[in-house]
Amino acid sequence: MPWSAGQRYLAEFLGTFGLLVSVSGAALLSLNQGLGTVPDARVLLISLSLAFGVLGMIYAFGDISGGHFNPAVTVAMWLTGRTKPKDAAAYILAQVAGGIVGVATVAGVAHGSAYLWNLVTSPTAALASQGYAGNGSPYTVAAGSVFLLEVALTFLLVLVILVATRADGFAKNLAPVGIALTLAMTNLIGIPIDGASVNPARSFAPALLSAGFSGDGWALRQDWMFWVAPIVGGAIAALVEYALRPKP
Repeated sequence: MPWSAGQRYLAEFLGTFGLLVSVSGAALLSLNQGLGTVPDARVLLISLSLAFGVLGMIYAFGDISGGHFNPAVTVAMWLTGRTKPKDAAAYILAQVAGGIVGVATVAGVAHGSAYLWNLVTSPTAALASQGYAGNGSPYTVAAGSVFLLEVALTFLLVLVILVATRADGFAKNLAPVGIALTLAMTNLIGIPIDGASVNPARSFAPALLSAGFSGDGWALRQDWMFWVAPIVGGAIAALVEYALRPKP
């Protein structure tokens, strides 16, 4: 069945909305006032919530748009020739918009609780934004190390997506499961280091809204990291996937 451009863009908006509700909801609603070292149970909660949310979004919208829900994935799909440039730009805009609406929805839920709303407006919590050094990094990891981590984790995630979704893949019907499990892995590793991004839309939405809610824009100022590093990782994955294609 041919899908219209508008339907594909709407699918990317809705899929990214669902992704951000699942991850931001778990991250924000499990925050505590101490904002110290991330408990293992909270890392597991966020990772599983994100994995389950993305699994559902891919099964719901994957046939319509391809189920990118991530600008780094869209850039990699464009580099491999599986997404047209015009669609890639529209996908990224839809993903960013869906992410913002998703985080705004979670913030709206938090507004019903004085305790949770205090976390939303906290400059330190910054809507559970990702960060490095003294902000958003539980172990105050330096910028260079965070950059390397985001490149590596995004590379692995996007490579799995590119290979698992090949038309000739032997397990393409199970691709959403492999993608969701790989995404959970990236978060299990990344949350204690920098909050785990591997998705520019995931990081931009809370950074933007927290700047407005808290009046402190540290997350927005650091957000460049979570655009550049995931896109670099996705681009490397595109090159490796090309090298791994079967030859005639």
